[in-house]
Amino acid sequence: MLTTVSFSISAQPVASVHFLIPGGAGGGWDMTARGTGDVLLNAGLAEKVSFQNLSGGGGGKAIAHLVETAERQENTLMVNSTPIVLRSLAGVFPQSFRDLTPVAATISDFGAFVVAADSPYRTWNDVVKAFKKNSRSIKVSGGSARGSMDHLVAAAAFKGHGQDPREVRYIAYDAGGKALAALLSGETQLLSTGFSEVVQLAKSGQVRILAITAPNRVAVAPNIPTLSEFGNQFVFANWRGFFAAPGADSGQVDAWVDMLKAMYATQEWQQVRDRNGWIDSFKAKKDFEQFLYSQEDEMRALMQDLGFLR
Repeated sequence: MLTTVSFSISAQPVASVHFLIPGGAGGGWDMTARGTGDVLLNAGLAEKVSFQNLSGGGGGKAIAHLVETAERQENTLMVNSTPIVLRSLAGVFPQSFRDLTPVAATISDFGAFVVAADSPYRTWNDVVKAFKKNSRSIKVSGGSARGSMDHLVAAAAFKGHGQDPREVRYIAYDAGGKALAALLSGETQLLSTGFSEVVQLAKSGQVRILAITAPNRVAVAPNIPTLSEFGNQFVFANWRGFFAAPGADSGQVDAWVDMLKAMYATQEWQQVRDRNGWIDSFKAKKDFEQFLYSQEDEMRALMQDLGFLR
């Protein structure tokens, strides 16, 4: 997991930042990019921000676009997260983080298992019991492709209760918003997603979060139990951060890093972070790149253990 950080530095405002979002509206990438962009603008750390959702190919469409148009993307930051590692390993797209310029990882977000407000499953144990009785009875929706993060997290969670992860009936949707809609419509019984994507919905009573993949309960929602409280030792935190096009100017990268560091010290960021239940986690440039290599090794081992990779 990335480390918690605190910064109080000043940064010259960046003239323009264009956020490229590899998924649709309502997902974790979308929330992270738009939350970050709004803070940068409101805090005076960027003079202009813009956003572009470019979904498709499990995130590969946006990556390919950034690579192929690199010379025109001098102001672009693409948001991404653990799936860039997972989907590259699975061969969903041919590129990897090696084809981009790592700028900085900024936050971590735990996984969450969610049911509709009127679901008969009142606790995580209820879901596990139903799965053990008939794994086909629990359809799990997620905002990422089969074999990617939401699927992997759900599979690992059920494996933590001694179940066969390959029996998880996972239904893939384009980003978290559509996966949530499937849950609310009754198409699926369980949603595997990022905690930040549903914490406010849970507070408003639209859904119930049965468990999260944090090592301990989180301050923003102290009533939500962790998997470990049900005898499951699986812990997972999804980093999110930003990449630039290949060959990005080193001075521009430094300016982005200073901008993101300064963001942590603003009141605007603290409000967005706490509302979403994010953890401040920061690694920039070479530290971020080395972390990605390390995570690639860890995720490869996990995917092989779960039967997602040979």
